[in-house]
Amino acid sequence: MTLTYIVGAVTGLGIFLLVIALMPRRVSLARRVAAFDLGANGQGRPAARIPEGRESQFSRKLGAVLARFCAEQGWEFPSLRANLSLAGKSFESFLATKLLLAVFGLLLAPVMLTVLTVFGINVPVVVPVWAGLLLAAMFFFLPDIELKQKVDKRRRDFRHAIGAFLDLVAMNLSGGRGVPEALMSASEIGTGWAMWRIRDALINARITGQTPWQALGALGEEVRVDELRDLAAALSLVAEDGAKVRESLSTRAVSLRRRELAELQGQAAERSQSMLVAQMLLAAAFLVFLVYPAVRTLLGV
Repeated sequence: MTLTYIVGAVTGLGIFLLVIALMPRRVSLARRVAAFDLGANGQGRPAARIPEGRESQFSRKLGAVLARFCAEQGWEFPSLRANLSLAGKSFESFLATKLLLAVFGLLLAPVMLTVLTVFGINVPVVVPVWAGLLLAAMFFFLPDIELKQKVDKRRRDFRHAIGAFLDLVAMNLSGGRGVPEALMSASEIGTGWAMWRIRDALINARITGQTPWQALGALGEEVRVDELRDLAAALSLVAEDGAKVRESLSTRAVSLRRRELAELQGQAAERSQSMLVAQMLLAAAFLVFLVYPAVRTLLGV
């Protein structure tokens, strides 16, 4: 009887939520203004588009609905949008993935309960309910963990590319080119997604009439890379003096390489420490394996 009541309650709640979702709702003026402001300043547009073949039509529609709901509420998520822009994912696809994974985790526990019941294993109904909620929460945050790992790797790659970019710009300035021409030439020489982003920013700046350092500063704000923002600020201060620019860029390139080398040495030290702990555990287990027969014999067990 308890299982029947629970199934009936869940079914009734699902029908109620379906009716509420299908009913047209009146959006308040505050939500309309928030959605308009969000779209006007560019926050409402996805930072990166996913190719059409990468996601289903249902996922795209669901993501668009969720993104529109967030815009109506005035939720901007600037840090999340910056990370998605750096990872090359759309905001709509990310929201749809999180929701679908949460629903999958929530439905996984009842399926497991059904399988156990078929095999004759009786489990209290409370166990799959809490297990479903726990799995839903875990699956809901899985895209965030994956995104953080990918963004951290891409930011490291971006900093490495900036160091090479600074060296190329300094060499172009030594050849007698101006700062804008040196920046564009250096971005055309380099390869990789980081150089492509810098090149696109410089090309858009030329089309829109911005200065190259303004475009680099905007790109640094978008991808949340402090080194790029510092570079834009330095170029805006000494853009008229080629010698000072060349000296400043060379110094910054050396500083970036030293910082990257220090980070690599720190990571190597951490991995060495982990290996040392693993070796100590193996040695302790081997000692227990050797000592156990003698101890057992002495104790007469």
